[in-house]
Amino acid sequence: TPFLLLSTFAPQVMEGSYFDVPKMDLSTHLRIFLKSAIVLGSWISAYFGMKYVPITIFSPIRATQPMWTVIGAFFIFSEHLTPLQAVGVVVTIFFFYCFSLAGLKEGISWKKNKWIWLIILATLLGAASGLYDKHLMRSFDRVGVQVFSTMYQALLMLVILFTMWYPNRKKTTPFEWRWSIAGISIFLIFADYVYFWALSSEDALISIVSTIRRS
Repeated sequence: TPFLLLSTFAPQVMEGSYFDVPKMDLSTHLRIFLKSAIVLGSWISAYFGMKYVPITIFSPIRATQPMWTVIGAFFIFSEHLTPLQAVGVVVTIFFFYCFSLAGLKEGISWKKNKWIWLIILATLLGAASGLYDKHLMRSFDRVGVQVFSTMYQALLMLVILFTMWYPNRKKTTPFEWRWSIAGISIFLIFADYVYFWALSSEDALISIVSTIRRS
């Protein structure tokens, strides 16, 4: 918010800096809003799935996200897989299937458990978000994308907060302030800033950047 306000009302201060937020037209804002919606869809699906599924099932499914990003990058951006990457994708898909069989031993049927499918949806949306980020970085300013997408996420989360949590807060989980909340926010903003910076490089491969980021 400070960067946006300074760029709008005191452009001479921010011009040429690493935090200058350029003006964007309505079409660009709609594209960025779509990014925010994809990210929040992934987060919400992941959190609901995590709440109702053992972490031993949840974590390995989420860990496959870079593989889907690699596959998407191959078909959408024509990023070529090395032989080792191709072997890695095949091995991951095979053990993804094996893992579904192992889940049956914990009494969880992947076909009938809606929370499992929410986790899978979260993973696919996360991969889609990375691919869409690469698309945005090709055409738009990275700082502008981050600033406005963060603001749209906050607005969307306020809607979700007051429709899903607030009416049921006494029955589910009351809010307790912790400084770690502010810490998460700050670290997330810095992490995204570096991520978009890396992705905006012309020779950056989303399949590589996404995998390193996920690790």
